[in-house]
Amino acid sequence: MMIKPYKGLLLCLFSCGSFIAVAQTKTNQSESTDEKPGFEIKLNYLSNSVFMGRADSIQTSVITPQLNYAFSNGIYLSGSLYVVPNRKKSKIDGGDITLGYDFDLTDKLSGGLSFTKFFYSSNSTQVSSSQSSTVSSNLSYDNDFIIPALTADYNFNKQGVTGDIFLNIGLSHNFDFDGIFGKDDGLTLSPTIEANTGTQNFYNGYVAYRKRKNVQNSAAATALLQTYQSELSQYKLLDYEFSMPVEYSTGNITFNICATYALAQNQFKSAAVVKALGLTSQSSVFYFDIGLALKF
Repeated sequence: MMIKPYKGLLLCLFSCGSFIAVAQTKTNQSESTDEKPGFEIKLNYLSNSVFMGRADSIQTSVITPQLNYAFSNGIYLSGSLYVVPNRKKSKIDGGDITLGYDFDLTDKLSGGLSFTKFFYSSNSTQVSSSQSSTVSSNLSYDNDFIIPALTADYNFNKQGVTGDIFLNIGLSHNFDFDGIFGKDDGLTLSPTIEANTGTQNFYNGYVAYRKRKNVQNSAAATALLQTYQSELSQYKLLDYEFSMPVEYSTGNITFNICATYALAQNQFKSAAVVKALGLTSQSSVFYFDIGLALKF
């Protein structure tokens, strides 16, 4: 069986990484640049693929092995695979490669910049599967009480689909507990409230690439699609998210779990479109992810 180039690249990356391991990288929260350089191997399970409060009509669980390398100056590299365990064939759904930079502006103000290239299978049912790449920047201020965070993203979508701009505003607070089972371990609870705003051209791509294949090419279906798509380029509130990240660390091992409840806003209003395209109109979704990381 022939392996596609991106699959071969990522599989090679993980094969090499199985003999070494890494330093921690976070997606929307900056790391301190004081950490030692090194590798991290991480395995994550996501109960349902949800993007900006939107999900496919069929629940899509994803297992993500990830390999990171962080330099002492704040630059990091990361590679991931997306594996859909419930799929009978083509379980590898895609992956990504990220180059980023985390920095501290003051003792309390930190930020980050990153570029991520996505690779999705042509059979992917993930709502985010029309994305090609993302440029992201973030700032957070730790005042020991409430941590406000701001993340701005620009998403390049697949050819023929207009890009998206997103703005995430979040508030969180860390509850830290040391010595839970030993003197060197620690537990952190971080209740978080977030709001995502932006455009929804990614959903247009999701419909065009994933759902339209199942719709008869009739004048009525085309008219429905055009009416639906015209709303997606408008900048709007996309969802509210309430989450509870929990992280337990001991030595070089970190275990984390996060439960999230998302309330989608400004979804499509046409019941005819929903029915014709086989979409979901659910306004809320609960999902969780569990991860285990090993640093060297």
